[in-house]
Amino acid sequence: MSFMLERITDKVECFEAYDMKTLEKKIEEQIEKNKALMLQVHAVTHNVVFDHNHKKMHYSAVVHFKA
Repeated sequence: MSFMLERITDKVECFEAYDMKTLEKKIEEQIEKNKALMLQVHAVTHNVVFDHNHKKMHYSAVVHFKA
């Protein structure tokens, strides 16, 4: 068995929540974890839609981390 050690240079992660505070918390936690991989936030895209099934706003974000 062989191991290949390569540095991650790009990483894209998706997040979702039913309130903005929870979404921000999830993103902040992942930013801290990705600091250990020496990745920083490069871009953030977000979206808000009304979820008719739950009768709530649904928040989502895509975060691009880059070395």
